[in-house]
Amino acid sequence: MNTKIIFATGNKDKLREFRQILQDEDVTILSMKEAGFEGDIEENGTTFEENALIKARTIAGKCHLLTLADDSGLEVDYLNKEPGVYSARYLGEDTPHSVKNASLIERLTGVEGEARSARFVCAVAAVFPDGHEEVLRRTMEGQIAHAPAGENGFGYDPIFYLPDRGCTNAELTPEEKNKISHRGKALRAMCDLLKEAGAFSGS
Repeated sequence: MNTKIIFATGNKDKLREFRQILQDEDVTILSMKEAGFEGDIEENGTTFEENALIKARTIAGKCHLLTLADDSGLEVDYLNKEPGVYSARYLGEDTPHSVKNASLIERLTGVEGEARSARFVCAVAAVFPDGHEEVLRRTMEGQIAHAPAGENGFGYDPIFYLPDRGCTNAELTPEEKNKISHRGKALRAMCDLLKEAGAFSGS
Protein backbone atom coordinates (compact mmCIF):
# COMPACT_ATOMS: atom_id res chain seq x y z
CA MET A 1 0.00 0.00 0.00
CA ASN A 2 1.42 3.34 -1.03
CA THR A 3 2.14 5.64 1.92
CA LYS A 4 1.96 9.42 1.72
CA ILE A 5 4.73 11.28 3.53
CA ILE A 6 5.08 15.04 3.75
CA PHE A 7 8.63 16.36 3.55
CA ALA A 8 8.47 19.71 5.31
CA THR A 9 10.74 21.85 3.17
CA GLY A 10 10.38 24.73 0.77
CA ASN A 11 13.76 23.90 -0.75
CA LYS A 12 13.19 22.26 -4.14
CA ASP A 13 16.74 20.86 -4.19
CA LYS A 14 16.22 19.07 -0.86
CA LEU A 15 12.84 17.76 -2.05
CA ARG A 16 14.40 16.38 -5.24
CA GLU A 17 17.17 14.68 -3.21
CA PHE A 18 14.64 13.12 -0.85
CA ARG A 19 12.58 11.75 -3.72
CA GLN A 20 15.71 10.31 -5.33
CA ILE A 21 16.76 8.63 -2.07
CA LEU A 22 13.33 7.03 -1.56
CA GLN A 23 12.57 6.33 -5.22
CA ASP A 24 12.59 2.55 -4.67
CA GLU A 25 10.12 2.68 -1.78
CA ASP A 26 6.34 2.45 -2.10
CA VAL A 27 5.80 6.00 -0.88
CA THR A 28 4.54 9.27 -2.30
CA ILE A 29 6.52 12.29 -1.16
CA LEU A 30 4.46 15.46 -0.85
CA SER A 31 5.91 18.93 -0.48
CA MET A 32 4.36 21.30 2.06
CA LYS A 33 2.55 23.08 -0.75
CA GLU A 34 1.24 19.82 -2.23
CA ALA A 35 -0.04 18.89 1.23
CA GLY A 36 -1.96 22.17 1.39
CA PHE A 37 0.26 24.02 3.87
CA GLU A 38 0.82 27.71 3.25
CA GLY A 39 2.91 30.05 5.34
CA ASP A 40 6.29 30.29 7.00
CA ILE A 41 7.66 28.36 9.94
CA GLU A 42 9.94 30.15 12.37
CA GLU A 43 12.99 27.98 12.95
CA ASN A 44 14.09 29.36 16.31
CA GLY A 45 15.73 26.24 17.74
CA THR A 46 19.33 26.23 18.91
CA THR A 47 20.18 22.82 17.44
CA PHE A 48 19.56 21.06 14.15
CA GLU A 49 17.33 18.57 15.98
CA GLU A 50 15.15 21.29 17.50
CA ASN A 51 14.62 23.02 14.16
CA ALA A 52 13.76 19.76 12.39
CA LEU A 53 11.18 18.96 15.07
CA ILE A 54 9.68 22.45 14.91
CA LYS A 55 9.03 22.05 11.19
CA ALA A 56 7.75 18.48 11.39
CA ARG A 57 5.43 19.20 14.33
CA THR A 58 3.96 22.27 12.65
CA ILE A 59 3.12 20.48 9.40
CA ALA A 60 1.94 17.23 11.02
CA GLY A 61 -0.37 19.20 13.28
CA LYS A 62 -2.00 20.90 10.30
CA CYS A 63 -2.03 18.08 7.74
CA HIS A 64 -2.42 14.93 9.90
CA LEU A 65 -0.02 12.84 7.83
CA LEU A 66 3.36 11.30 8.65
CA THR A 67 5.70 14.27 8.32
CA LEU A 68 9.46 14.38 7.94
CA ALA A 69 11.61 17.46 8.21
CA ASP A 70 15.32 18.03 8.18
CA ASP A 71 17.57 20.78 9.37
CA SER A 72 21.03 20.71 8.00
CA GLY A 73 24.04 22.92 7.77
CA LEU A 74 27.78 23.31 7.63
CA GLU A 75 30.11 23.34 10.62
CA VAL A 76 33.64 24.69 10.12
CA ASP A 77 35.85 23.69 13.06
CA TYR A 78 38.32 26.58 12.71
CA LEU A 79 35.39 29.03 12.88
CA ASN A 80 33.97 27.55 16.10
CA LYS A 81 31.55 25.44 14.04
CA GLU A 82 30.06 28.41 12.21
CA PRO A 83 27.78 28.84 10.35
CA GLY A 84 26.06 25.83 12.02
CA VAL A 85 22.30 26.17 12.53
CA TYR A 86 22.52 29.57 10.83
CA SER A 87 23.88 28.09 7.58
CA ALA A 88 20.82 29.11 5.54
CA ARG A 89 20.85 32.61 7.06
CA TYR A 90 24.62 33.14 7.03
CA LEU A 91 25.27 36.70 5.75
CA GLY A 92 21.49 37.01 5.18
CA GLU A 93 18.85 34.61 3.88
CA ASP A 94 18.80 36.13 0.40
CA THR A 95 22.58 36.32 0.03
CA PRO A 96 23.74 34.18 -2.93
CA HIS A 97 25.70 31.10 -1.93
CA SER A 98 28.54 32.23 -4.16
CA VAL A 99 28.99 35.16 -1.76
CA LYS A 100 28.66 32.95 1.34
CA ASN A 101 31.16 30.46 -0.04
CA ALA A 102 33.64 33.19 -0.93
CA SER A 103 33.35 34.60 2.59
CA LEU A 104 34.12 31.25 4.24
CA ILE A 105 37.14 30.70 1.99
CA GLU A 106 38.41 34.20 2.80
CA ARG A 107 37.98 33.63 6.55
CA LEU A 108 40.22 30.55 6.23
CA THR A 109 43.04 32.40 4.47
CA GLY A 110 46.35 30.95 5.68
CA VAL A 111 44.70 27.91 7.24
CA GLU A 112 45.92 24.67 5.71
CA GLY A 113 45.30 20.92 5.66
CA GLU A 114 43.34 19.28 8.44
CA ALA A 115 42.87 22.65 10.14
CA ARG A 116 40.29 23.34 7.39
CA SER A 117 38.16 20.44 8.68
CA ALA A 118 34.41 20.79 8.36
CA ARG A 119 31.28 18.69 8.24
CA PHE A 120 27.80 18.74 6.91
CA VAL A 121 25.23 17.90 9.59
CA CYS A 122 21.69 16.70 8.99
CA ALA A 123 19.05 16.06 11.62
CA VAL A 124 15.86 14.40 10.41
CA ALA A 125 12.68 14.40 12.49
CA ALA A 126 9.57 12.32 11.91
CA VAL A 127 6.23 13.14 13.50
CA PHE A 128 3.46 10.55 13.20
CA PRO A 129 -0.26 11.41 13.06
CA ASP A 130 -0.65 10.02 16.60
CA GLY A 131 2.00 12.42 17.89
CA HIS A 132 4.86 9.90 18.18
CA GLU A 133 8.22 11.47 17.30
CA GLU A 134 11.61 10.25 16.15
CA VAL A 135 14.74 12.27 15.45
CA LEU A 136 18.27 11.34 14.40
CA ARG A 137 21.48 12.96 13.15
CA ARG A 138 24.11 12.00 10.58
CA THR A 139 27.22 13.81 9.35
CA MET A 140 29.56 13.98 6.37
CA GLU A 141 33.18 14.86 7.09
CA GLY A 142 35.42 16.92 4.82
CA GLN A 143 37.35 20.17 4.49
CA ILE A 144 36.75 23.63 3.12
CA ALA A 145 38.27 23.89 -0.35
CA HIS A 146 40.57 26.74 -1.37
CA ALA A 147 38.29 27.55 -4.32
CA PRO A 148 34.81 26.49 -5.46
CA ALA A 149 34.65 23.59 -7.93
CA GLY A 150 31.87 21.64 -9.61
CA GLU A 151 28.48 22.36 -11.09
CA ASN A 152 26.37 19.72 -9.31
CA GLY A 153 24.81 20.04 -5.89
CA PHE A 154 23.81 23.34 -4.32
CA GLY A 155 24.55 25.62 -1.38
CA TYR A 156 27.96 24.96 0.15
CA ASP A 157 28.64 21.87 -2.01
CA PRO A 158 31.17 23.64 -4.32
CA ILE A 159 33.50 24.43 -1.38
CA PHE A 160 33.08 21.17 0.57
CA TYR A 161 36.15 19.11 -0.32
CA LEU A 162 36.34 15.35 0.20
CA PRO A 163 40.01 14.38 0.67
CA ASP A 164 39.37 10.67 0.14
CA ARG A 165 37.75 11.36 -3.24
CA GLY A 166 39.87 14.30 -4.33
CA CYS A 167 36.88 16.43 -5.29
CA THR A 168 34.15 18.63 -3.89
CA ASN A 169 30.55 17.64 -3.25
CA ALA A 170 29.55 19.61 -6.33
CA GLU A 171 31.81 17.43 -8.49
CA LEU A 172 29.96 14.25 -7.50
CA THR A 173 26.99 12.97 -9.47
CA PRO A 174 23.67 13.20 -7.58
CA GLU A 175 23.71 9.42 -7.17
CA GLU A 176 27.24 9.43 -5.72
CA LYS A 177 26.41 12.29 -3.38
CA ASN A 178 23.20 10.68 -2.09
CA LYS A 179 25.12 7.52 -1.13
CA ILE A 180 27.56 9.34 1.14
CA SER A 181 25.94 12.66 2.05
CA HIS A 182 24.76 13.66 5.51
CA ARG A 183 21.19 13.97 4.23
CA GLY A 184 21.33 10.68 2.36
CA LYS A 185 22.61 8.86 5.46
CA ALA A 186 20.03 10.49 7.73
CA LEU A 187 17.08 9.88 5.41
CA ARG A 188 18.01 6.23 4.81
CA ALA A 189 18.41 5.71 8.55
CA MET A 190 15.02 7.32 9.14
CA CYS A 191 13.53 5.21 6.35
CA ASP A 192 14.78 2.06 8.11
CA LEU A 193 13.36 3.30 11.41
CA LEU A 194 9.98 4.01 9.79
CA LYS A 195 9.89 0.53 8.29
CA GLU A 196 10.58 -1.00 11.69
CA ALA A 197 7.74 1.12 13.08
CA GLY A 198 5.41 -0.20 10.36
CA ALA A 199 4.95 3.20 8.74
CA PHE A 200 5.42 1.59 5.32
CA SER A 201 6.46 -1.78 4.07
CA GLY A 202 9.26 -0.80 1.75
CA SER A 203 10.09 -2.61 -1.47
